Parts: sequence; C-alpha cells; structure tokens
Amino acid sequence: MSPSSRRIVIGADHGGFDLKAVLIEHLAAAGHRIEDVGTTSREAVDYPVFARAVAEAVASGRAEAGIMIDGAGIGSSMVANKVPGVRAALAYDLSSARNSREHNAANVLTLGASLIGTGLARQIVDVWLATECVEPRHLKRVAMFADGAGAPSGPRAVPPTVEQEPVMLLSDSDIDRVVQRLHQMIGSVAGAASNGPCVGSCPDTARHFIRLGATGLTSVGEADPPGQIPADLARYIDHTLLKPDSTEEQVRQLCAEAREYSFRSVCINPTWVVLASGLLRGSDVLTCTVVGFPLGANEPEIKALEARRAIRGGAREIDMVLNIGALKSGDDTLVLRDIRAVVEACRDGSAVCKVILETALLTDDEKRRACELARTARANFVKTSTGFSSGGATVADVALMAGVVRGAGMEVKASGGIKSYSDAKAMIAAGATRLGASASIAIVQEAVATRVSA
Repeated sequence: MSPSSRRIVIGADHGGFDLKAVLIEHLAAAGHRIEDVGTTSREAVDYPVFARAVAEAVASGRAEAGIMIDGAGIGSSMVANKVPGVRAALAYDLSSARNSREHNAANVLTLGASLIGTGLARQIVDVWLATECVEPRHLKRVAMFADGAGAPSGPRAVPPTVEQEPVMLLSDSDIDRVVQRLHQMIGSVAGAASNGPCVGSCPDTARHFIRLGATGLTSVGEADPPGQIPADLARYIDHTLLKPDSTEEQVRQLCAEAREYSFRSVCINPTWVVLASGLLRGSDVLTCTVVGFPLGANEPEIKALEARRAIRGGAREIDMVLNIGALKSGDDTLVLRDIRAVVEACRDGSAVCKVILETALLTDDEKRRACELARTARANFVKTSTGFSSGGATVADVALMAGVVRGAGMEVKASGGIKSYSDAKAMIAAGATRLGASASIAIVQEAVATRVSA
C-alpha cells in the first residue's frame, strides 16, 4: 500500500460503533474512499458477521484495505483470517501496527475499542496505512502464508533454499568469538569517576531518595565498599564494573559482594556474563550487561546478536547504546530498527531493555526523538548516559525524557551528572526512578551537609 488515497472497507460491532464513526471521518478527511459495511447502531450484534464482510471485501479486490473494530479486536482477527487471501492483524499500539505491515503485509487491521482511545486509534490507522512491506526476506515469508511452505512436513520441516538470502548457522563458540572480537575493537575508553560521596557514606540521603520515588541506585565497589552499604539499601543497588581493563578476579569479587549483600544486580561487560550468571545462580541477584557499548555504532543485527547471546548466557537486563550518529543524521528509520532489534531480543528472552541515549551528545530535539523511538520500540527504560562520554544527566534531560515516555509504562534512569542534592531531588520529581553515576549515586557536599534523617 502507499499512503495515498485508496479504497478502504470498514466495519464494527456495537462495541466498536462509535470508534468506527470517528475513523470514517478521519479517513475521509485524508482523501480515502470509504465503504461502511455496518453495524449501523449501538444495538447488540455478532461481530463475526461484520468481520467476515470486511475480509471478503478485501479478498475480492473491492477494497485495498480493511479495518474492523470490536471490543478487543481478537475475535474479529480470527474470523477475518479464515477468509483466503486475508492477512488480518490486531494492533494495539504504533509498534504492532507498523510491524504487522512491515513484516506481515497485513491487509486487514483489527482494533479493540475497549483497549485504545480515539487519538491512538487514529495514529495506529495512519501508521498502518503508511507502512510498506518491501524487504525481500519478509515478502518471501508472506508468500509462504499462501503456498503452505511454512507447514511441517514429516518429522522436521526444512526451509527451502533461497539463493538471494543464504542462511548462516553459527555455533555458540562462533558467537562467542564474534562478540569478544567486537569488544576488543571498541578499545580502551576512559571514564571519569565522580568525586562525590557515595551510598555507603550517605545512607540517610540514599534512603530519602528512595522515599522520593527512586527504585534503583548505582554503586561501584571501589567507591562504595559493600560493607558500608546498609542492608535496607542493598536491593536498590546495581553493583557495577564496566571499565575496559576489568579482570576476572575483579568480576568474581563483584559477584561475591553482590551475593553477600543481596544487591539488586551486577552490571558487567558482555564477556563476563556467563561467568557472572554462573556465580550468581541460586541467588536473587540479577545479571545486567551492556550492548553496543559505549559507542552505539554497531549494526542492529550485531546488537541483537549481542543481546541474544547475553540473554542466553544468563543476562536479565540489557543496557543498549542507540546509534547516536544515525539519530544525529536524521535517520529515524535506522534508529528505530536499531532499538527494536534489541527490544525484540529482550522480549523473546524475558529481559529488561534500557536504551542509553548519551544525552551529552544530543540536542533537545534529538533527545525527544530518541525517547519517542524507544517508546515506539517498546523499550522498558530510557537512560541518559554511558558514563564514558563528555557528560552525564541533567535535570532538564530527565524532565524532557520523562515527559516523552510518561504514560507508556516506561522508566527513566538518570546516569551521571548528579551535581547536587537539589538536582537529584528534582530528577526524581521529574520522573527518574533509577539514579547512577560512575562512582555511586554521586551525592555531593550539599547532600552530605543536609544529612536527611531516615
């Protein structure tokens, strides 16, 4: 489909009647030719009647696209897909709408009127109509819907050979070598440690941040000796070691400390994931690692490979650096593909995905676009910084980021750049739920002087 004028058939049951009217007006204003197959009132009816009418109009060629609305959208999708030639998909956000077209060439869209509002419904329809399925690998798979090539044959189905798209099979050892080589190529990048007081030296202030709404803090063992961190704060701590010259002995010590003090997680470079997850097995401590770190310049497929390999090795949180250069070049399509590749790997592996923007290198417009893209890709967090660039978080950055992702079920991590007690409070008030810096939560002299009581 192209986003230009086209013939669209639309239908609804009584639960989708009001939303149907809104969408008809919206589509007509955009120049599309609309055929309404009912229902014509809020009187209770059976949605399969109208879902089949929409599907048959598309299958016959009378309409180029179909839209069907009921309460949840699920039943109508099932009915429509019974009609040969129809590829119906339920969409509940912009990501699922785009994916259903880009990957599956859906020609019927089903919506749940009880799940989405009119504003989101308009956006879903616009994105769905504007998205094309053009990638040869996706088109090949869509063709398999009709010819049955995807059906099992015998004890094991062997996919047909496609000359233009060779399949590369990698063993675990191959993947290990690729990932380790990627991280060797990154080289040594120096990060400046904060000189401010830390969780261990300011436990009362840390508790106050938690009461304000912070759900996580970052601690680096060198600045925060674990024995100085009170037990009631331990479950809020991500115990972190990301220096390029970290040794196996240091990682083992980090994990031992995390087990002993029941920290929330350890955050280490990918080469240590298997070791760390093995050392932490049987404990409540999560394994977190980084992807595309710290430059963000790897291809999306490589980042997805890193993430999947790390999750397979035991990682449960993935902090990815988005493609900063692509974002600054205005290539939002590539940035979205970059984030989505890792998000999909995380969702497949039941892991949390945090998207690091590296805000010190971005304009406000770029930060806003990055957050919108992370939201569209359905990431769990947006995070300000790697700690290896020219700066960290600011209150303004956190407020901007929280404003974009608020309402999407996403969280914001403010990493680095916490200059004062008042800044930290403002960051949490603006929407940050995790705080971090290269040496701890970076509570400086003002926070020490204040010494807020527990």
